[in-house]
Amino acid sequence: GPVLPNDLAFRKSLAAQVMVNVLIISSVLIVYALTALHRAEAALAAEHERAETLLETIMPRAIADRLKSAPEERIADSHEAVTVLFADLVGFTPAARNLTPNEVVGYLDGLFRAFDRLVEKAGAEKIKTIGDAYMVVGGLEGPPDLAARAIGQLALDMMQTIHECEPLNDVRLNLRIGLHTGPAIAGVIGKRRYSYDVWGDAVNVASRMESHSIPGRIQVTEAFRDMAGAAFQFEDREPIEVKGVGAMKTAFLIGGLSSQQ
Repeated sequence: GPVLPNDLAFRKSLAAQVMVNVLIISSVLIVYALTALHRAEAALAAEHERAETLLETIMPRAIADRLKSAPEERIADSHEAVTVLFADLVGFTPAARNLTPNEVVGYLDGLFRAFDRLVEKAGAEKIKTIGDAYMVVGGLEGPPDLAARAIGQLALDMMQTIHECEPLNDVRLNLRIGLHTGPAIAGVIGKRRYSYDVWGDAVNVASRMESHSIPGRIQVTEAFRDMAGAAFQFEDREPIEVKGVGAMKTAFLIGGLSSQQ
């Protein structure tokens, strides 16, 4: 204006150029904003998918679905008859004493991955690992007798797996397994780190069956034997004194599924 106040053509041309530049800059900013928004949405969706996948790996799918649909609702279920398996890796601590952390974790990871595949095949639920111990529950869904048979076969398959496993530090390890069928309560606890766990008579007695068992053997209670029916072969054992329970009649599970299943 002050330089060429009367040159209207120049002023119109300058105004047009300014308008074009503003439109170009605005378009670039809009495209950039939309691109950034799309990337953020994609990243958020991927993170949500990873979170859901992780949730489904640490608890049964049905429980994970309930937790996602109603995160503030307490999950606590009562079960009249579930079958619990406890397995302890015998000889692991002395065998791993002089190994590197990578060797110890690598061995356990390979072995427990093999167990995980067997649990999935059995239709059971791995609840947790405690050091070198392994806990599985069957019968949270479906008929309890079929769950007992599936857990019994799982125990036999786990024994076969450890026998075929490579030695650890030149030491061939073994398993000590306990099984029991009884009532239990299952639920989710925690807020920042969810944990799905099982408590009750079935868990306590199964743990005692494992601790009172013998390396290389699968000790079961009379309740499991009654629930599994004629599907397995058993070796009777003298009654044992179980802490908190008293004398219990037990047996060793020695045979595979019969043709009657």
